[in-house]
This record gives sequence, structure tokens and C-alpha cells, in this order.
Amino acid sequence: MSRKLFPVFALLIVLSMVLAACGGAAAPEAPAEEAAAVEAPAEEAAAAPGETEGPAPAASGDTLATVQARGHVICGGNSGVPGFGFLDTEGTFTGFDIDFCKAVAAAVFGDAEAYEIRPLSSQERFTALQSGEIDVLIRNTTWTLSRDTDLGANFVATTFYDGQGFIVRKADGINTLEDLDGGTVCVQTGTTTEANLADTMAARGLSYEPVVYEDVETGWTTYEEGRCDAYTTDKSGLVARQILLTVPDDHVIMDETISKEPLGPVVRHGDDQWFDIVQWTVFATFFAEEHGITAANAGDMMASTANPREKSFFGTEGELGAFLGLDADWAYNVVSQVGNYAEIYDRNLGPDTLTYIPRGLNSLYTDGGLLFAPAWR
Repeated sequence: MSRKLFPVFALLIVLSMVLAACGGAAAPEAPAEEAAAVEAPAEEAAAAPGETEGPAPAASGDTLATVQARGHVICGGNSGVPGFGFLDTEGTFTGFDIDFCKAVAAAVFGDAEAYEIRPLSSQERFTALQSGEIDVLIRNTTWTLSRDTDLGANFVATTFYDGQGFIVRKADGINTLEDLDGGTVCVQTGTTTEANLADTMAARGLSYEPVVYEDVETGWTTYEEGRCDAYTTDKSGLVARQILLTVPDDHVIMDETISKEPLGPVVRHGDDQWFDIVQWTVFATFFAEEHGITAANAGDMMASTANPREKSFFGTEGELGAFLGLDADWAYNVVSQVGNYAEIYDRNLGPDTLTYIPRGLNSLYTDGGLLFAPAWR
């Protein structure tokens, strides 16, 4: 049951793109912020037929039961970040973060289409998570200490390492932060981006005027109209949105990276079982890439592998699925229906996409990156 919501506002120009970022309250860095990309505009999600009624929002400790009773998982997401969370003209959500929502649905239901995306602004996302309006937040959100504690959010394994950067007009000759001294910078309010900008400029003794906005579309319009000298967000978000500018080649993303932005799914405090399900769903995509398991060969490998760890992964031996409260073949469903991490990445952010981002830190540890799955036993 695919949950594809239509926004109340005009549908965004569709491009099969890739990139997302900036979350909202302070964060660590690797390459850009908040799921690494551009913030989606705040939109009300229109309920699909038959979705107006159902089980009440999940309470702490009851998430899996609530999700199963409802029949689909609800993910808080973006609708305006090409490559990460983007709503096309047909009302279909696509992107890197969307695929991880599908992966959770595949793990829980054996059906990657049993999901609904609830588009949320950076200001709305944590309230929606805390209130139980959504089951998991998968929306370019940066992992920070305050969010992990004071906001009652639990971050699972990082799916995208990003870092905050700046885009400027080539004609302005801006190459360094020092060139922005006394200038204006467009920045989204309520995000780690805003705090990182203030901290960095203060540390370097540079003055600037922030031009703040609440939704991404307003910010980019403000920048394109020349009302700010630079626009800042996660670099992935900059890449995603540059191609939507009137003349993309008139702009350049500066080399400067001012933060570490580990982005990934977020769940509520108080439900360890649901945390484990989302966490190990992410790990399943890492494990599959490590072992060469793809959507295309998962069935054959499941039937023929003699590797004990792969047997545990596929559920043909052991009871790991039961430990999570899921079917034995839950990980097989994730990979066979959504793909391993490399497949998810390449489909949304790979070299054949309009928003290509080299994997870099988002490579497996065997390739010099930061990704690896714990032992599957």
C-alpha cells in the first residue's frame, strides 16, 4: 500500500535529483547539515483516502504494535530536497531518505510500499515525532547532543555524512568567508545551519547580516533575487538546489566546509524495540553491500549461501528476526525490495543523477569511508 501524498501548495518542479541536508539545532559534521541537503517547504500532508481514521499515534514502547495495527509506517520527510526527499508532479515521493522509509516498511511488513510520507518543516519535525504524529523522522536531520537528550530523540545509525557550506554568485568574486565580512547570508531559521553560521563567523571575527526565512523556497527566492550575498546549508542541499536556479552556472559552491553534519533516521525516546528495528534496518543495507547482496541476487544468495552470517542475515538460520519482533526474512525483504546501501545511494545520489555527490565518507569502511555494520549474530 503505497502512501503518496499530494501537497496543498503547488507541486515543485520535478527533477530526478539528489541531495538533502540541513536539519535544525546544533550538529556534528562530516560533509553538510541535516541529512545533508536543502530544507523542504512546510507543507500540510493531505491524507489519502481511508487515512483519516485508524489507531491513535504510537505511545512510548508501543510503536511496532501501533504501526502494525495501522497497516503502514508514517515517516516524517522532506518534499523539496532533490535526491533526498522530493515530491514530483505526479505526487510521488522519491529520494535517498524516502528509500530508507521504504526499507523500514519492508522490514516490518514485507512490503516496501506500506509507507506514508508526512512532509514536515524544520520547525515542525520534532514536535511531530514527540507527539506520535509520525513513527520515524527521516528528513535530513543532524545528530546533536541537545536533540539526542532535551528533545527526547534517539538517532539511529548515520545514513549520510554531510557538512555545511555556502553558495555565491560567481560575478561577486567571493571565494572565502573573509570575503563575506560585512555581507548578508541567507539562512533558514530553527536549524543547526543558523547556529553554525553564527558560531563560525564570531570565531573568525567576521560581521554579517543574517537574512532568515522559515521555508526553503523563500530562502532560495531571496538568494536568487540578490537580497543576500550567499546562501548557506548542507553542501548536499546546495548541490541539489543549484540545478534549480535560473542559470546554475552563474553560481558556485565555495570550498569552505564549516561543520560536521551526520544525518539519519530519528525515533522517540522510550521504545527500544522500535529503535532497534530502525537501527538494524539501516545496518541491513550496510551489511548487504559489504557481502555483495543486491536486490537482483538476494533470492539466489538466500537459497545457496553457506556463509553462517549470511544465513543469519537472510533468516534461514537463527532467530534474529524474533529478537526484533519481526519475521525471519525481514532483512531479505529490505534488500530484495529496496536494495543495499550502494544501490540506494547510486539511485538517488550517484554519478548518473543530476545531483551527483561522490560517496566520500559515505563509503564502506573497506573503501576509506565511515560505514560498517556490526556483527550479524
